[in-house]
Amino acid sequence: MAEEKKVILGVGAHADDMDFMASGTIAKFIEEGYEGYYLVCTDGSRGSADPNMTHQKLSSTRKAEQIAAGAVLGLSDVFFLTHTDTQLVADNILKEEIVRYIRKLKPSIVITMDPACLYEAKFALTDTSVVNHTDHRAVGEATMDAVFPLARDRLTFPEHREEGFEEHRVSELWFVCFAKKEYIVDISTTLEKKLAAIKCHVSQVADFEEKKKRVTYTAETFGREKGFTYGESFVRLIMP
Repeated sequence: MAEEKKVILGVGAHADDMDFMASGTIAKFIEEGYEGYYLVCTDGSRGSADPNMTHQKLSSTRKAEQIAAGAVLGLSDVFFLTHTDTQLVADNILKEEIVRYIRKLKPSIVITMDPACLYEAKFALTDTSVVNHTDHRAVGEATMDAVFPLARDRLTFPEHREEGFEEHRVSELWFVCFAKKEYIVDISTTLEKKLAAIKCHVSQVADFEEKKKRVTYTAETFGREKGFTYGESFVRLIMP
């Protein structure tokens, strides 16, 4: 039997999602020989308080920032869909697009948002309440369905075969949700890459030093669970 290709794919709603939530882990896999990819599903055209910002300018800026961050992490490529920011829906259109990239890249591991994470009335890391962004919930649900069963089944989206993309079974599906501490990855050697990637998102990070403190504190909190200096937390599903 041929050895499974070592590929990890992060599927996020916006540029910067995977960098904040999983880039230490993804950088670690890349250092261990994996090919790393991002799929960003919205145009990122809404996240700015700048009165002089336009949708088109913000979208272009965030795309460039994500490409720069990907280079820091060592990603092989970053792919962008064009769904409108804040309007992402887990429909068959989005699912088919994600399935196409899964079949194209053939990842063994897919990381995305936890679709079950709706809100936290009291969020331990900030001592405030948190509502999970609507786009995060949609991308998590759509990616989960794309991984299983859609990308696996030959008769689902058969037009992909005409493009040369055959069905593919993902080995592991990982969900990000800061409220859960189920599977902690040691990112002690890659935290600096994570921070450098986050720093690329200038349009989203008004005070990098303050953001660095919060990201580092979060990584310390997760790492402490397993005796690591720094960690990232996931729900890890081993797929049938």
